[in-house]
Amino acid sequence: MKLIIAIVSTDDANKVQKALVHEQFFITKLATQGGFLKAGNVTFMIGVNDEKVINVLDIIEANSKKRQKLVPNTIVNEFGSFSAMPIEVEVGGATVFVLPVDQFVKV
Repeated sequence: MKLIIAIVSTDDANKVQKALVHEQFFITKLATQGGFLKAGNVTFMIGVNDEKVINVLDIIEANSKKRQKLVPNTIVNEFGSFSAMPIEVEVGGATVFVLPVDQFVKV
């Protein structure tokens, strides 16, 4: 058995959730926030048998897309901080961890 932890952009979270539920995967959904861009994310925790891991990964990949976004570029110097021209960064997609599960108990 595996525990899949998938961190997905809020923009893609509903599509990912609907697709996982449609394929009858049980999920736990947590609202989270990224540390770099301070953007909202959703973290899904999904427990599956080993042979279903690839199905879950395919669903997440098909429903979470990377995109470009302009973010403020703050420069800090000896006089304080000020905003310069915004920079373009890649956001979205998913970060996924697949962990082994030694024991699963539902009470």
